[in-house]
Amino acid sequence: MNFHLTALIIDSADLDSESAFWHALLGGSLAKTPTHHFLQADGFPVIAVQKAPGHVPPQWPDGNAQQMHFDLTTGDLVVADQQVLAAGGRRLRPADDVSDPDAKGWRVYASPAGHPFCVRTSR
Repeated sequence: MNFHLTALIIDSADLDSESAFWHALLGGSLAKTPTHHFLQADGFPVIAVQKAPGHVPPQWPDGNAQQMHFDLTTGDLVVADQQVLAAGGRRLRPADDVSDPDAKGWRVYASPAGHPFCVRTSR
């Protein structure tokens, strides 16, 4: 039997801020119901933000454990950093090189609902 990944589900107490964040980063189309927001972006399975009124955000790296995280790649970490912050994300690990156009490596952020994710250089 073969399995295929068709969706990633993200719990959030605030559907609008979490789905708007991922939509701002990944583009695509966003469909909304009262309990779920569905993002369909090129190159990704469906990303569904699920209403979870009692959601407790992960506290990475210590505290409430993360259940999963995204790893995204980009050709420009400086532009990606600006885009993540403008969309409502926050840095979880300080980056001394956030203005260095030749920066390589990776950064760790959190979405508005507190879900950690990484942005890595694709160079």
